[in-house]
Amino acid sequence: MRIDKYLKLSRVIKRRTIAKDILSLGFVKINAKIAKPSTEVKEGDIVELTLGERILTIKVCNVLPYANKQTSSTMFEVIKDESI
Repeated sequence: MRIDKYLKLSRVIKRRTIAKDILSLGFVKINAKIAKPSTEVKEGDIVELTLGERILTIKVCNVLPYANKQTSSTMFEVIKDESI
């Protein structure tokens, strides 16, 4: 699954267009490599997002083709959430 779609489905980021913009600017890394919006994400990947003055590191647990409010919380696990 594309990383921009994954971030939207897992509800880490509210809109896919915002996810694409953040990815295009280089604020997202997958396994310590800068990701593009079309980069594929799979279970076990470590995703690091720089959102303003906050760095959020998550581990991809599930990649589901669709998700509702209950299942979206099972798609990732927060490893680290720190302020800069």
